[in-house]
Amino acid sequence: MTMSIEEISDRLEIQDLFVRYTYALDTQDWDAFDDIFTPDAQVDYSAMGGSAGDLASTVKFLRETMVMFPSYQHMTSSSTITVTGDTAEAKTICHNPMVLDANDDPTLMLCGLWYVDKLVRTADGWRIKERVEEKSYMKIFPGKA
Repeated sequence: MTMSIEEISDRLEIQDLFVRYTYALDTQDWDAFDDIFTPDAQVDYSAMGGSAGDLASTVKFLRETMVMFPSYQHMTSSSTITVTGDTAEAKTICHNPMVLDANDDPTLMLCGLWYVDKLVRTADGWRIKERVEEKSYMKIFPGKA
């Protein structure tokens, strides 16, 4: 299958959007979400125990919740992306280790999930209009108390 230059560009822009999401999340740069999601975006993190709702309620949930974790990283890869004109659908693997306590041998929670996204092309570039998490696994590895 041969891709057009526009399709290659769209796919690279969408992949960059996903990277910007993980960096914004991992650095708690909640204002950056305005450049990642559409204003009317719906975000459903409920499969992993999180919130579901509009962008404002999602950012509120993240502001209140993520401060509980001393450290975490959201590592995304292996996206399938289907572009159809000014819309796209994607499914992306996310591996998310989260430290649950701050000591020399911390308790670690490993989360594996997929982000299932609907995206739209806007005047300012691609944005996520809908994001739904699908759970793969969650495992807690106890550290020393």
